[in-house]
Amino acid sequence: MPEEQEENKEEQQDKPGAALESNGAPTAQDLAVIKAELEEEKKATAEAQAIIQQKDATIAELQNHLSEAKTGLETTTAELAQVKDAYANAVGKYLEVTRTANPAIPGDVIAGATIEEIDASLAKATSIAGAVKASLEAQAKETKVPAGAPARGEISLEGLSPREKIVAGITSLRGT
Repeated sequence: MPEEQEENKEEQQDKPGAALESNGAPTAQDLAVIKAELEEEKKATAEAQAIIQQKDATIAELQNHLSEAKTGLETTTAELAQVKDAYANAVGKYLEVTRTANPAIPGDVIAGATIEEIDASLAKATSIAGAVKASLEAQAKETKVPAGAPARGEISLEGLSPREKIVAGITSLRGT
């Protein structure tokens, strides 16, 4: 056993801070090293806790900003829905006004979901109506019909009885 104790002492002397007093307690030098290490650990722990607190504050601030952004997004989404509804109503009213303002064009021809589409369909319908009107005017010019009643011609005596022929002859002589 004494040999084992000597080997343990040699091993402990080879390791810094591992020297023991004769009763197995650490030496004053070892205690000083341990206290220094403990102080370093306390400083590192305090620094880590400070960093954690700083990060917690940053996280809380970012969560606050996120909450505000979500609230803003909800408000903006609600406003956008109102604007879309108002736009749809305005487009519907514009469509009705356009149809009313153009009675010569059938209402079914003017259509669209946007103001631009309605204007485009109105322009197309107006050009079609103009082409149809021009075509009808050209046809009307080709077939001239005199104004007023047609000129009186002689009465056809075919198929009349002798008595009716005499009455017709007398009536034409009188001028009535």
